[in-house]
Amino acid sequence: LLNLSGEPRLSENNQLIPLSNYGLKSMSMGYLVGESAPVVWRGLMVMKALQQLLHEVHWDGLDILVLDLPPGTGDTQLTITQQIELSGAVIVSTPQDIALKDAIKGINMFEKMKIPVLGMVQNMSLFTCPGCGAKTHVFGGGEEEGEGGHGIGVERACKKHGIQFLGDVPLHPKICDDADRGKPTVVSEPKSERAEAYRAIAEKVGKEIGLF
Repeated sequence: LLNLSGEPRLSENNQLIPLSNYGLKSMSMGYLVGESAPVVWRGLMVMKALQQLLHEVHWDGLDILVLDLPPGTGDTQLTITQQIELSGAVIVSTPQDIALKDAIKGINMFEKMKIPVLGMVQNMSLFTCPGCGAKTHVFGGGEEEGEGGHGIGVERACKKHGIQFLGDVPLHPKICDDADRGKPTVVSEPKSERAEAYRAIAEKVGKEIGLF
């Protein structure tokens, strides 16, 4: 979401300098390979890349480092939990059962590795028609499943596993547009309900790790 241009440069001590925008720094394998180049790597190469992103980037005075991981409980997640001290993990899931099953596997993995699970975020929770205003639970979790139909799928999983429900991110076309334009929703429409949803989640996570 950072609308970055150019390629990472090297610092004086040969560390990669992260790209930045809106006061945020970012580093990704996507910056280091061709835009259309597939990253078809076996485990050892993935682990080497992970080492570089963690230890060979000139992060320089961060308040917090967020690692955006793909779904799953494989080598990448296991290596991270073993190599660096984590303040906690945030699990993101859509409401449908098949997505929640993967999310719960993640919860169990982090708990087994003694990593605090700070809570869960429900993504794409509710779609509001821009024309008629009708609300639709595209991925389930509607009113027929519980009082108000708000976040029922992920909230139920949170209650079952004793973790905090951090909030909902709605299914809205402008969130996708903002991502494609590289301009975060909290910047493009700071007073929108969508931006408020992101801020509320960030505040809860910040309090959990002592940032606020």
